[in-house]
Amino acid sequence: MLVRYKKGDNGKNIAVAKIYNRKEHGIDFKSIDLDALWVVRKLKQSGFEAYIVGGAVRDLLIGCQPKDFDIATSATPRQVQRNFWNARVIGKRFKLVHLFFKDKILEVSTFRSGEDLAKEGTSLYGTIDQDAKRRDFTLNSLYYDPTDGQLYDFNDALIDIKKKRIRSILELPNSFIEDPVRMIRAVKYSVTTNFSLQGQIKRAIKKHHRQLSLVSTSRLTEEVGKIICSYDAAKILAELEKYRLLIYMLPVLSRHSKREEVFNKVAQFEQELQKDRLAYQVIDTSFKAVMLSILTKDLLNWPEEYESLTILFKDIFKQVKALISPTTFANYDVQRCVVILFNEKNLQVPKQALHARRPKGQPGTKGFKKTQESSRRGKRGSAQKRRKLN
Repeated sequence: MLVRYKKGDNGKNIAVAKIYNRKEHGIDFKSIDLDALWVVRKLKQSGFEAYIVGGAVRDLLIGCQPKDFDIATSATPRQVQRNFWNARVIGKRFKLVHLFFKDKILEVSTFRSGEDLAKEGTSLYGTIDQDAKRRDFTLNSLYYDPTDGQLYDFNDALIDIKKKRIRSILELPNSFIEDPVRMIRAVKYSVTTNFSLQGQIKRAIKKHHRQLSLVSTSRLTEEVGKIICSYDAAKILAELEKYRLLIYMLPVLSRHSKREEVFNKVAQFEQELQKDRLAYQVIDTSFKAVMLSILTKDLLNWPEEYESLTILFKDIFKQVKALISPTTFANYDVQRCVVILFNEKNLQVPKQALHARRPKGQPGTKGFKKTQESSRRGKRGSAQKRRKLN
């Protein structure tokens, strides 16, 4: 094991990280996504630091195949964008870069200084050791360089992972007051990794669970979306209810008398899904829509009489939207959910009711293709202008 140092204010060296080699951390290089490896290599060739970070490293260490490979770098969003034609900068205050590939999106973030609430003129961007200290939990704070196999640990995270415990990096309860969504993530990680929550985290969640009422609907929707697509939704939802967090995410489900029945049906579906995930992926519908149909089908009120199938479709659509409120899933997903519910009741789906479209800007959609084409045209135009000037 190596140690990374930095100069302190008094000029003396201070140990800031432990560096483990391939034999010491045991990450299988073959499990690394090739596109993520290419991105890291290209950023390093351009003179920047770049690492695979967060949940991907955690999953690799516990023997799971990561769903997403996030990358952290010293390059600013605009510098990343200049290096990749398939890049799109997102966000307002703290910008991220999404790199679009045929079957995935890789998220690239710049090291943060932790000065999110700093005065104007103070940079939000920082160094890798600053970035490591502003992450939520130790198990998500490891940095892996796939080009040389070195793993950087700034928070004794590897020890926590070996002991199967979830420990907060930021001071509690301030961390949960500053960002209540961290409470949801703590519960989710404890289920998906089978790690135990630190006692301090449990107490802080129970004391400050009401802070979740202050979170925007867009962030709640994002977290619920991740949970229902995690293959562990039943367990996570049950744990969230145990910690009194579900009431702020899916209040109707949390209060409903059939809540336990819904959890059991979700669990049954996930067990069946575990047997043959690949076969399910070819079904012509979205996974999110299927999960929404399971969560809402027992809570719906189907009228015995209705004027037309179109009116019935619209009525069920409105009911589903109300049942999953305050989350605001895309109309396309809700519409596909209603289609599934209609099919289960052997009702013909009225074509005039199908009007929602897939969200633009995703791989495989017209919006994304147009973005790619305009990006290429812009680059060609810029190249032509440079040639004329020369």
